[in-house]
Amino acid sequence: MWTTDALVSEAKPWRASVWRVVESQSKVSTMKLVDTLDEQKQLEAIIERSKPALPAACAGLHSLLSTPFRYRPYPHGSRFRRAGQAEGCLYVSDTPDTAIAETAFYSLLFFLEAKGMTLPAVPLERTAFSVRIDAHRAIDLTGPPLARDASLWTDPTGYAPCQDLADLARDAGIGAIRYRSVRDPRHGMNAAILDPAAIASRQPEASQTWHLFVGRTAVQAFRELPSDAIEFTLQDWSGDPRLARHQPG
Repeated sequence: MWTTDALVSEAKPWRASVWRVVESQSKVSTMKLVDTLDEQKQLEAIIERSKPALPAACAGLHSLLSTPFRYRPYPHGSRFRRAGQAEGCLYVSDTPDTAIAETAFYSLLFFLEAKGMTLPAVPLERTAFSVRIDAHRAIDLTGPPLARDASLWTDPTGYAPCQDLADLARDAGIGAIRYRSVRDPRHGMNAAILDPAAIASRQPEASQTWHLFVGRTAVQAFRELPSDAIEFTLQDWSGDPRLARHQPG
């Protein structure tokens, strides 16, 4: 059983440039409703006022960085955040490839699990962007002694131990948790940023455009610049029972 004191003793500073993938950002959706740029600006301001209040710790952060701390996850939790939990969590990856692996997994899971959902006829466009992290206290679940519980930290669907650990980490003033990606076949590294103060960049930095072709048994991801392509198959994620049942007979 881990305690806040034990986590504090294992915490170290961590500075890095990491990556996050989001749906491609565009003003097109609101421009369709207005006639001028001034009207579009006013509409965006109205939409902003309708959103939950921005936490004080997120002041000055771009919306792509502050959003995970602004909204409560609904209806399910995530690996390091309980369902409905007020405290936020920004998930990032060491490389774009690992971040894309996470996105590809959840895209395929969504289309296979959603009742009556048909696969997309066109590729999904996603934006990967980098952000600098400067956490005064961070823990690494892949190194000793925390690695002794690796089976708990990497369970494909059981998040309770990770959520318990994150609660302790927040109480201990730990700003980031480093952990091995469960979705990346190459086992790249992810991080859960628990404290907005650990985000050194006020704005997203370098960005990339990716297109995901989602099929029933695979996802192909293509990057525009610099050019790259990655394929993920159901076999890559066979350890997850939700996708295992969709394996071809």
